[in-house]
Amino acid sequence: MKQRDDIRKTAEEDRAQESAVLQHILALHPTAITVEELVRELDPDRDSFGRRDAIERAVRDLAGAGLLHHSDSLVLPTRAALRFDQLLG
Repeated sequence: MKQRDDIRKTAEEDRAQESAVLQHILALHPTAITVEELVRELDPDRDSFGRRDAIERAVRDLAGAGLLHHSDSLVLPTRAALRFDQLLG
């Protein structure tokens, strides 16, 4: 039972991190941002490997879901993400 709770907690933390990353990138649009800049802006404790890893995973997973473009070092929202943001706004 404890293992299920840990998995559920990790999944919730991942979703929260993905949401924070996507919202930040949408707020910056049309300005492009690098992964390094994103980590610096979202992680005030720059020595935290765990936070950095979570941000990098969020970028990877959001790109895999079609919500971010991640080419070279730049991260940008996709047209689908921008349209969804317009619909919510």
